[in-house]
Amino acid sequence: MINGEIMKTLLLLTFGFIIMLNCYAKEQIVLIADPKVLNIAIHENHEPLVDLVTQKEISYGPPPVLPQNTNYTQVRKTIYEKLKQAQAKLPDGLQFRLYEGYRSLELQQKLFQERYDRLQKENPQLTHQQLFIESTKFVSPVINLDGSKNIPPHSTGAAIDVYLIDKNGNVVDMGITLDDTYRDLSGIYCKTDSLAISEKAKTYRKIMGKALEAVGFVNYPTEYWHWSYGDRYWAYQTHHKFALYDTVQKAQ
Repeated sequence: MINGEIMKTLLLLTFGFIIMLNCYAKEQIVLIADPKVLNIAIHENHEPLVDLVTQKEISYGPPPVLPQNTNYTQVRKTIYEKLKQAQAKLPDGLQFRLYEGYRSLELQQKLFQERYDRLQKENPQLTHQQLFIESTKFVSPVINLDGSKNIPPHSTGAAIDVYLIDKNGNVVDMGITLDDTYRDLSGIYCKTDSLAISEKAKTYRKIMGKALEAVGFVNYPTEYWHWSYGDRYWAYQTHHKFALYDTVQKAQ
């Protein structure tokens, strides 16, 4: 009887330990500036940018929080085509709205520095390295921690920030609006699989993700809105030997 109770307890403890390990494993997010990502080669295919202003199938705007980005409606041609394919997979009454596509290196650096400064103000005890890593959960750096140059996904035209709207053009409940994400320094609401949002928001995120993944996009798990195809992060997540898009030095 005693041995049976001991065995039962051991089994319960083992089961609990396995669950804990699984939960921990799910939290192991590879960040956008991880060396494993940065080491991936880029074979630029010279594909042109497409400006969503010239089409009517994909909704866009209003402009993102960086009003200087007048080129935010531009993306690589394949990204545009895949976004249309993904939209066709959404349930009736829903469609995508592009928040931001292309972003210059100058604006990228400005956005990264703003995030870094906000984090530093709220967490003065953190080291430069810690602040840098925390910042990369939200913005890709232009200069890496070791001083080398980075290729931020948005600067390639291969990354998109998107959300869902209904047939009347109203934003559905995604858990947090993109204009508010800059205030979420902890990232608790921004994470794609956030547990802090409503059930309705979780459902909409799953609907959006299912459609985008079906056509080859990959998500940056710390940002529910950020998806890409052909950049280094995509190459890493899909086990491709090289990325397809390098930095676009000047938007068209």
